[in-house]
Amino acid sequence: MSGHGYESGRLNLPFVGISTFGKSPYQPDWDAIEADVAILGAPFDFGTQWRSGARFGPRGIREASTLFSFGHGGAYDHEDDITYLPADKVRMVDLGDADIIHTDTEQSHANIEFGVRKILAAGALPIVLGGDHSINIPCINAFEGQEPIHIVQIDAHLDFVDERHGVRHGHGNPMRRAAEKPYVTGLSQIGIRNVSSTAKEGYDDARAMGSDILSVRQFRKLGVDAVLDRIPEGVRYYVTIDIDGFDPSIAPGTGTPSHGGFLYYEVLELLDGLARRGDVVGMDLVEVAPDYDHSGSTTILAAQILMNAIGRILHHRAE
Repeated sequence: MSGHGYESGRLNLPFVGISTFGKSPYQPDWDAIEADVAILGAPFDFGTQWRSGARFGPRGIREASTLFSFGHGGAYDHEDDITYLPADKVRMVDLGDADIIHTDTEQSHANIEFGVRKILAAGALPIVLGGDHSINIPCINAFEGQEPIHIVQIDAHLDFVDERHGVRHGHGNPMRRAAEKPYVTGLSQIGIRNVSSTAKEGYDDARAMGSDILSVRQFRKLGVDAVLDRIPEGVRYYVTIDIDGFDPSIAPGTGTPSHGGFLYYEVLELLDGLARRGDVVGMDLVEVAPDYDHSGSTTILAAQILMNAIGRILHHRAE
């Protein structure tokens, strides 16, 4: 017997059943999380400055993720000769979504933070599906009282605005809010390019507050190993991925696309290197807006990068 899930009597194809992330069990009781990984949706997009729609990101990513849940007992990668996410060893649950209160950023963010705190209290790895990039603010807030973290951001935009017309918690602010936290030891901001939402003063402030900033072209010139060498080794990482960090030729479904972005394997190799280099203790993926994703390539990319990242994080932890 090979242990394939479909040998239990159901083929359970991707389009069959309920769209939890990777068809993992749904756990509505946040006081009973018994898992290695817990998925939380954060369908909030009131922080956008242009095209909204990322509120539908969690649903889109979950539906796309069913493509990667054929019941094979894990995900075998022939290049690595490793079966990631073995079904008999990895416990992953989907908690559903944090409650979003329309027009109320403060309470919506508080509900997201509450969910992440519950995951951390259960000793699981939080994977948060956005939503716009402002949802990173409550995610990082939830790490208060934990050991220090270093943030690795994959993004086209710096997101380091302090305040603009009184707005401090929009999707242009999260990295500034993170840098202010005493338990955030630094930021590696990778993929930043082109005309940005942050003015030059923001870049100056970011570097003064502990950021290392690299564009896609600088990343490619250095190579992934040299980029990893710039990131502190042996520490706890929180990874935040804005889908617009990828090139819009493969990820058009986002509110603020920016040409000149990453390709899939560039980001996967970076994430694999991080998982070998230290401990990834949290992750969010944001700004997927399915209404602009007519082929479905963006949601599939988001689901694929998350499934592969989770597999590698857990595998390297167990080594």
